[in-house]
Amino acid sequence: MLKLKIVSPEKILYDGEADIVKVPGVMGEFEILNNHAPIVSALQKGNVEYGLNGERSNFAIVGGFVEVLKNNVSLCVERE
Repeated sequence: MLKLKIVSPEKILYDGEADIVKVPGVMGEFEILNNHAPIVSALQKGNVEYGLNGERSNFAIVGGFVEVLKNNVSLCVERE
């Protein structure tokens, strides 16, 4: 299980658990699953998708950053 926190300059968009996170990395979209290797990556314009137990949520971003460390996923994103 992942601990996911998504923030924008305006507010916290999500703070909870997820079993999958998809992000638009600058080198292409990638998925973050349980026990993902540590990573810090810039994000480009695209969609962020996350879910838990088969339920999915998504929204568009224009950029940001993601950090993954020990099943903690932090996204700092800018929305249109």
